[in-house]
Amino acid sequence: MIDPEKIESVEAFLALSMLLEFESADRLRELSAVMRQHHSEELADLLDKLAGYSDLHGSEIRELSEGHVLPDLATMDVSWEGLEGPETTMYESINPDMNPYDVLQIALRNEIKGQDFYTNISLHSPDPGVRKLAADFADEENEHVMLMQQWIDKYSNEQVS
Repeated sequence: MIDPEKIESVEAFLALSMLLEFESADRLRELSAVMRQHHSEELADLLDKLAGYSDLHGSEIRELSEGHVLPDLATMDVSWEGLEGPETTMYESINPDMNPYDVLQIALRNEIKGQDFYTNISLHSPDPGVRKLAADFADEENEHVMLMQQWIDKYSNEQVS
């Protein structure tokens, strides 16, 4: 797991955040493709929308990075918990027999993990600039968590009706 106390520069934080967001977008699109195979267009569209948010956030991070020299992540003393970033679903979790509720739960879990990642850095990084950026990113992830919960509630209510 990435130790937030090792995120000592805005550049390191931006590099990690950009990687997190673009990895997340790629995996959300993979989940979307699974849902399209199962003719669940509404969920596929939602996952594409979330991927778009990750793309947008990644692009915003890229813009914030202008004028900064970002470190090569391979040389940093950090690693994700496991093989995947906080907002990235492991390949083993994706299968063609998934139902929409399972997909929504995975997406919600990823958004919560992303929010926790940024919150943890906002509380523990030694750099005040990193803490501020991380708090802003955590707030943005909270919006995604709320959106996912709304979709889960909607889906649950449809199943009861």
